[in-house]
Amino acid sequence: MTKHEIADVLNEIALLLELKGENPFKIRAYQSGARVIESLEQPELERLLAANELLTVKGIGEALAKKIAELHTTGKLEFLEKLRATIAPGLVELLQIPGVGPKKIKVLHEQLGVVDIASLAAACADGRVAALAGFGAKTQEKIVAGIKNREAYGRRHLWWEAWQVAQPIVAGLRALPQVKRAEAAGSLRRGLETVGDLDFIVSATEIEPVVSWFVGLSDVQEVTARGETKTSVRFVTGLQADLRLVPDEQFIFALHHFTGSKDHNVQMRQRALARGLTLSEWGLEPVTAATSESSASPSSSLTAAAGAGEAAAPRARRPKRAGAPADAASGDPARGSVATEADLFARLGLHFIPPELREGMGEIEAAEHGELPTLVDLPDLRGTFHCHTTASDGRNTLAEMATAAASAGWEYLGIADHSKSSFQANGLTEQRLLEQVEAIRVFNASGRCRTHVFAGTECDILPDGRLDFDEALLRKLDYVVASVHSTFALDEAAMTARIIRAIEHPCTTMLGHLTGRLLLRRDGYRVDAGKIIDAAIAHGVIIEINAAPKRLDMDWRHWRKATARGLLTSINPDAHETAELAYVRAGINTARKGWLTKAQVFNTRSLAEVKAAFLARRRAG
Repeated sequence: MTKHEIADVLNEIALLLELKGENPFKIRAYQSGARVIESLEQPELERLLAANELLTVKGIGEALAKKIAELHTTGKLEFLEKLRATIAPGLVELLQIPGVGPKKIKVLHEQLGVVDIASLAAACADGRVAALAGFGAKTQEKIVAGIKNREAYGRRHLWWEAWQVAQPIVAGLRALPQVKRAEAAGSLRRGLETVGDLDFIVSATEIEPVVSWFVGLSDVQEVTARGETKTSVRFVTGLQADLRLVPDEQFIFALHHFTGSKDHNVQMRQRALARGLTLSEWGLEPVTAATSESSASPSSSLTAAAGAGEAAAPRARRPKRAGAPADAASGDPARGSVATEADLFARLGLHFIPPELREGMGEIEAAEHGELPTLVDLPDLRGTFHCHTTASDGRNTLAEMATAAASAGWEYLGIADHSKSSFQANGLTEQRLLEQVEAIRVFNASGRCRTHVFAGTECDILPDGRLDFDEALLRKLDYVVASVHSTFALDEAAMTARIIRAIEHPCTTMLGHLTGRLLLRRDGYRVDAGKIIDAAIAHGVIIEINAAPKRLDMDWRHWRKATARGLLTSINPDAHETAELAYVRAGINTARKGWLTKAQVFNTRSLAEVKAAFLARRRAG
C-alpha cells in the first residue's frame, strides 16, 4: 500500500474509535500516525519498512508500527475489519450531514437510538434532538437543513466525479469497431459545476454490439432502459447515463441539442425559424406548412425539448459585422452537409460557440457579431498557487509537490499551507512558517527541481477582518492567500466588511474561496460579492478561482462582469496532494464559463512576470 492508503486507514480507525467513544489519547495516536506517515516520502517509508526501522520515527509506537507493516505487506488489516463490524453503517453515513461530528453521533446513538439518517430525521421531527443537552433548537434546525440539502443535492454529482466516469467510457466507445463518432454531451460538456446525469452521443454502423458493451460496464448497477436509439444505466454511485445512438448524418445535430442548456437551445431554434429553418436533434430543415404548424404546437418535439414557455416570435435580426460567417438564409438552407458544430453555427450566421458558453446568456448575440473571446485553456497555465503540504493538512511533502508540478510542465508552484488559527488543519505557527520559508529557499537553490517554488500562506481572515499573522512576518513571504475558515454565521454586512478589511491589508495578494461553499454539501456564507469585487479591483487583489471540485468558487456567473472591470484571477487547485494539482482542469471550466481570456488569468504569466508582480506588490505595500 502507498503512504496515502495507509494514512487513510489510520484516519478511518481514528474516526471509528471516536464514534465508539474510545480513549481520546488512543484516537489521537492514530491521527498523529497518519500525519507522520504522510510526511514521509514514499521511498523513505519503503526503506524504513524493509529495514524494520519504523519505530525510529517519532510518533510511531510498537502497536502502530505492526499495523502499518501488516497493511503494507497484505493490503488489509484484521483490526480494522473487526472494528468496522462493531459499528452500524448508518452511523458513518451520518457524517455526511454538516455539523454532525463523531461526538454528536455518539450522543444521538446512545440517548436517542439514532442509527441512520432516517432515524435522525424522525428524532428532529418530534423535537427530541433539540431537547438533548448540548444540542438545542438551533442545532436541530441546522441538522434538519443539512438532511434536506443532502436529499436535494443527492440527485446531482460533482463535475469532476462525473468526468472521471465519462472519460474512459468515451474512450471505450471510440475504440469499438462499430463506432464512427462518440462524445459526451450535456452539462458535463458545458463544464457545469454539478451534473445530473451523463449523455453519450454515438453514431455507429451496428447498434447491438455497442449497446451490449455499454450495459456490460463493470460499475453498472441497473439497466433502466434498453433500445436501438436510447439505452440507460445507473452506476453504483447513483449516477445515471444515457447512450443515444443516431445515424452519422444526425450526429452533430444531436450533439448540439444535448449539449446546450434549455435557454441556448430555445434561442438557437428561434434564430433558425427567423431564417426559414427548423432546428432539432435530427437536423436543420426548411420550414414547410406542416413543420411550421408542428413547431408552433406545444406537443411538438422541439417545444417539448425546450420546456414550457418558449417564445413563438423570433427576434429581429441584427446587421452582421464584417468578417462574420455567411448567413445560411442567403442561399438554399437545406443543402450541404453539416460535418462539425462549426458548420452548424455557420449555417445560422454565427461564429462557433464553445460548449461552456451555451447557457443562453448572450453568447448567440456575441457570436453573431464576432465578439466571442478567445477563452483561456488548460495549456495556457504555467503554474499555480494555493497548494498544501504535509506541513499542515496536505498529504505530500514540499519536494513531492514540486516534482509533480515539474511533471506537469509548470514553471512555478505556490505553497500556501494553513495559518495557526486553522488548528483543525494543523495550521503553521509563526516559527514553523519561517522554517518552511527557509526550506523553500534552500530547495530552490539546490537545483533539485526545474519548477520554482513560491513561499506563501493561506492566512486565516479572523472574524474582525484581521489576518492571522502580523505584517512583519507576511512581508517575508512571496504572496499571501487570505481566506475565511471559521465563524460562517455572520450576517451579510458583517461578513462583507470582514473580507474587505482583509483585502485592504497591504500584504494580501489573493482572496481564497470567496463564499466558502462546498458544492452538494453546504451553501456559501452570505456575502455581497459585488462589494468585494469592487474592493479587490481597487486594491489590486486577485480573487482566485478555487478549482477544488467541491468549491469552484468564485462562481462562474460573476466572472464576466468582474473581469470586464479589470479583476484578475488565478486558477488555484487548493491541492492537498500531488494528484489534486490536476484540479486546475475543473477551474478552467469555471474560467471558460465566465468568458475569461488568457490575459485575465494571473497564472498564465511566465515565471519572470510572476516574480516581478510579487516584488512590485511587496514594494507597493
